[in-house]
Amino acid sequence: MALATIAGSLSTIRGPMAKKGSAKKESTAPRSIQNRKARYDFAISDTEEAGIALVGSEVKSLYLGRGHLNDAFCRVINGELFLINMDIEPYEKSGVFGHERRRDRKLLMHRKQIETLDRKSMEKGFTLVPLSVYFNDKGRVKVQVGLGRGKADYDKRDKIAKDDARREVDRAKSGKY
Repeated sequence: MALATIAGSLSTIRGPMAKKGSAKKESTAPRSIQNRKARYDFAISDTEEAGIALVGSEVKSLYLGRGHLNDAFCRVINGELFLINMDIEPYEKSGVFGHERRRDRKLLMHRKQIETLDRKSMEKGFTLVPLSVYFNDKGRVKVQVGLGRGKADYDKRDKIAKDDARREVDRAKSGKY
């Protein structure tokens, strides 16, 4: 009798038992690494997703969110697409088998996609810009490459003025002044 009351009180403390497999899976992957300056400096017209050839320590470092796209750009060399000047910090536990921080990394795309991007980037004013690096659902590292045209300074000032005006209107509507 006493055993039944103890078991009953334990179930009320813990709550109802969850069914097997009903727990939500928390994603342990980091948020994507963004190149926020790219959308400020370039008007992006087209985007493509590409895989990237990395060594193990680079993947582990990116998983921890230790990569930067500040000065990075893409270029087609001999029919292959490369990500140049991307900074991936060294993985501390890699020991002797580390990687170079700013080496050229090959992007993996179909040949027709590369040729199309190359043809479009040859047009006046267009360039290939890496927009973000992220892990997809399968755990693979992907790079979002954008085809962008450089913005002039007056375009940037116009965008800043429009954003400020929109914020002022939102503040006035919400009553927070």
